[in-house]
Amino acid sequence: MKRTVRRVIMAVLLILFLGSVSAILFILKQYRDDESVYAGAAQDYTQEGVGEDDGEKDIAPIVVDFEKLRKKNEDVIGWIYCEDTVIDYPVLRGEDNDYYLHHTYDGKKSISGSIFVDTTNRPGFVDSNTVIYGHHMKNKSMFATISKWADQDYYEEHPVMWLLTPEQDYKIVLFSEYTTSAYSDTYLMYPGPCPEMNEYLKTAAKKSNFKSDAQSDEQLDGNARYVLLSTCAYVFDNARDVLHGKLVPVKSAGGVPLGD
Repeated sequence: MKRTVRRVIMAVLLILFLGSVSAILFILKQYRDDESVYAGAAQDYTQEGVGEDDGEKDIAPIVVDFEKLRKKNEDVIGWIYCEDTVIDYPVLRGEDNDYYLHHTYDGKKSISGSIFVDTTNRPGFVDSNTVIYGHHMKNKSMFATISKWADQDYYEEHPVMWLLTPEQDYKIVLFSEYTTSAYSDTYLMYPGPCPEMNEYLKTAAKKSNFKSDAQSDEQLDGNARYVLLSTCAYVFDNARDVLHGKLVPVKSAGGVPLGD
């Protein structure tokens, strides 16, 4: 009898072990598949541009074929890029804030999801502050590396990102990184300049883990527009790593220089 019970227990443990291994292998395959999807997107829809220094023009360092990309998915509204990092992704805006948590830019079911804008924001990055979400993936893809900006040296090596759109490109001048709650005032949105927005910017700058000239009152112009990059953190319940940046228009759209 004892021998039979022992065999049953061993069989159950073996089934559980094999099930766990299968689950891990399935997740790893999903990671690889999603990495391939986004690597393919960068290869198919972007190319190196003429660069930031084009005579007197300040333009984006890559070119994005938005016409071709939006034929694939009309929800694509931009492309976010940071040189020498993994951040090199299309930006989506769906009908809600759920769909692109679970789907890639081409509509495939995915654990990585997409980089996407909060649907509370108006289209075109016209609000004073626009929230952009991305998953914190264990393979360091999507927005998992936002926490790296907590390190002063890393910030100094990567002080700006780029946001490209079909109509206008922007340099994202980064000015604050910190960890906060998903329910904090960090996620308040302001459609236009107001005294509250000025206080919001000052508060964000004070919370930053890095120091920068971009945090000065002169640089944090309440009439400018800003983005908040947000991802999950795992230091307490509902924690979020966030990265604030000021949108500075440059002389290109989709990486193509604009005419004078």
